[in-house]
Amino acid sequence: MPGGRLTDEDRRDIASGLTEGLGYAEIARRLDRPTSTITREVSRNGGPRDYRADRAHLATRRRARRRRTATPHEPPADVGAPGRDPAAVLAFAEEFAALMVQTGLPRMAARVLASLVTTDAGALTAAELVGRLRVSPASVSKAVGYLEGLELVRRERDSRRERYFIDDDVWLRTWLTSARTNAMLAATAQRGVDVFDPTTPAGARLDHMRRFFAQLSDDMSGGPGTATGDVVTMLAALVRAVTPDSADRLATELGWPPDRVAAALHDAELLTR
Repeated sequence: MPGGRLTDEDRRDIASGLTEGLGYAEIARRLDRPTSTITREVSRNGGPRDYRADRAHLATRRRARRRRTATPHEPPADVGAPGRDPAAVLAFAEEFAALMVQTGLPRMAARVLASLVTTDAGALTAAELVGRLRVSPASVSKAVGYLEGLELVRRERDSRRERYFIDDDVWLRTWLTSARTNAMLAATAQRGVDVFDPTTPAGARLDHMRRFFAQLSDDMSGGPGTATGDVVTMLAALVRAVTPDSADRLATELGWPPDRVAAALHDAELLTR
């Protein structure tokens, strides 16, 4: 069911699709799921090369157990965690929210996002958010809906309550989305230049807009002609050259678990596409 939790059968279908070489979007269409759901599922469970349905199911169950036991009786947002100054934690959350407002995020959405960022679990229930922010449940629900639309927050429901999560790779996905948006703005401006004579004031203004957003998109995505282009090209080659054996050596050298190395390689692959 769209929006529901992935089942064992869904995960087997994901594994089969990856084996066939299908992209995340095609797998998502086959399962009638959002592409972002498939992307998160694969990236947090070994990446496209190492995804295994049985391992993914076990890992999901372990995460669910940790979430059920992590915060039921703890102060919201880890404000009262040992060694932390509650006033400093709340002050930082408000500072973070104020910065997000300056970037254009509505204030309530910014406060909800800041609350999630400043939790160890990266998750809070609606009741916990209401208690911390001292606002109505309707305000929290509206803010979460807005953040979901930006793919900054996701929600899961168990038998008792609804819980909201922020993933560790949310900033990577936001960066990639911003790069794509800038590319779309550049393409739209180019169509305007084609409509208006570029020697006219309107045409010149649109051409300036096109060049600005095209350069910004290239800078963010590592496109040709940018200072980062060679670095991204090299990174793409290195990612493709990684074998299971070399990935294991990387994990040993960095002191990371294999799943973390696999997730990092997957994120690097997304950046270089």
